Amino acid sequence: MNYGVRVSHPHFTPGAPGTPGPSDTAPIPAVPAHPGPPPPGPSRNRALLLRGAGLVAIAVVAGLVWYLIRHDSTPEQPVAEAPATTAKPAFDYKLAEGPVKATDCAANAYSGAKKFFQDNPCQSVARALYTVQSGDAKALVSVVLVTMPDAAKATELKQLTDQDGTGNVSDLVRDGTFHDTDAPKLSGDQAEYQSKADGAEVTIVLTDFYYGHHDKPLLTRIAKNALKLSGKLR
Repeated sequence: MNYGVRVSHPHFTPGAPGTPGPSDTAPIPAVPAHPGPPPPGPSRNRALLLRGAGLVAIAVVAGLVWYLIRHDSTPEQPVAEAPATTAKPAFDYKLAEGPVKATDCAANAYSGAKKFFQDNPCQSVARALYTVQSGDAKALVSVVLVTMPDAAKATELKQLTDQDGTGNVSDLVRDGTFHDTDAPKLSGDQAEYQSKADGAEVTIVLTDFYYGHHDKPLLTRIAKNALKLSGKLR
């Protein structure tokens, strides 16, 4: 066994054709681990502009949606206002006499009413006369406002004068204050009577037509509406 055999290698000549030499090997450039951002240029600028425009559009849409939520686009229906209710008197009362004011009710009353005031003095009394025209009918209206010490005494006075034949506070025709030969007799049987008590105050109304005119429903309306005139006598 021959262990000294030497293997020969093919002989080559450096620089021979087809065989690269040490100086013919081209260097391989290094590849960076993380590529950096692309160099600035028209394409990058365009992308930034588009991205900014998109953000602006989103903000505008979001703002519009929020506005619509806060402000309903449906127009509100106008609320119909209640018509103004201006209280107008049913009749045009014109002052003919007074008001005449006093503190001695007994001196300005008659019959049972006079006795009542002697036992229960009032605080004040105011009397006035009014005329009212309704079509061809003319009426004379007496309005009396009596103020008692309290509501209980006012109620007693109203209950007394509401009865027939118990007397009353003298109207300005009866005591001769009003001078008119054509004036109707307000304390007569044809006169219409109305009264009301409000706290310590009592309002008493008497009315009748001039010249013997007759219209009971109309006269009643005139008398009831005249109760509102007591506010002018305070």
